[in-house]
Amino acid sequence: MREIKKQFARQLRKDQTSTEEKVWDILRDRRLFNLKFRRQHVIEGFVVDFYCPEHKLVIEIDGGIHNKQKDYDQLRQEEIESKFNTVIRVRNEEIKDNCVALIGKIKEAIRP
Repeated sequence: MREIKKQFARQLRKDQTSTEEKVWDILRDRRLFNLKFRRQHVIEGFVVDFYCPEHKLVIEIDGGIHNKQKDYDQLRQEEIESKFNTVIRVRNEEIKDNCVALIGKIKEAIRP
């Protein structure tokens, strides 16, 4: 099962949305606060959009599909957080309009 999830994550990296591309451009290569992020990373059997292992920080970009699966997303988030991860959820519209809000949320989450 784990290998299937890894393959699925690889495919998601190839087929990322324009919003995910925009966020990845900010996060990749330690560009933001010198933090190492992974994209489409498997945690507890779930593929998360972005993950910073140093701070156990998950960033989820919510597109239109997430409006239809709120219950599933809530259960998924609870499971991920049960392993001491912090989850930041950001809607596509917030990213398209202004990434400053996302950067502020990340900064707040990594404060000691």
